[in-house]
Amino acid sequence: MSYLQRRRFLWAVLLAGILLIALVANATTLVKLRFEELAQESTAVARLRCLSAESHWEKGEIWTETRFEVLERNKGLLPGIVTVRVLGGIAGPLHSHVDGVPAFRPGEEVYLFLWGTPGEPYRVLGWSQGTFRIRRDTQNSAETVTQDSAEKPVFDPQTREFLRSGIRNMPVAVFQEKLRKELAK
Repeated sequence: MSYLQRRRFLWAVLLAGILLIALVANATTLVKLRFEELAQESTAVARLRCLSAESHWEKGEIWTETRFEVLERNKGLLPGIVTVRVLGGIAGPLHSHVDGVPAFRPGEEVYLFLWGTPGEPYRVLGWSQGTFRIRRDTQNSAETVTQDSAEKPVFDPQTREFLRSGIRNMPVAVFQEKLRKELAK
């Protein structure tokens, strides 16, 4: 190998290494949204039941569109069935996961803080921050709500730290009252 060929080879290796570092270093950071901000910035808030989820390729990314039945409307004009679109999913043999992006299972009930424009699928505002899962205690039928971001760290720009915060195991009646108060402001 000549000097010129070795030099070109080393430059190619260096550039490939820089590209690899850039790809690995690319990450998603969510800025912390308070409950008040979720309520005010969303275009719709509702209690929903997941009906189905389908993933597909679009412009080099995997997207999942989930259909929900609207059980309770708290904000916005929603039809009886809404579609929510999130990044990631499974398409053929490929699986794409994005931290902080919620995934839903048929039959599951959630409160979602949504944003979008008419005629297009909705998005979940703040991803895990705008997703509140409903759980039923089988012994006493009590329902509680837990925010997905209570399980994942979120960047707080005021403290400049990643924090775990959010609603955990709140009775649905208390959550509904909190939501009503925020939406009335």
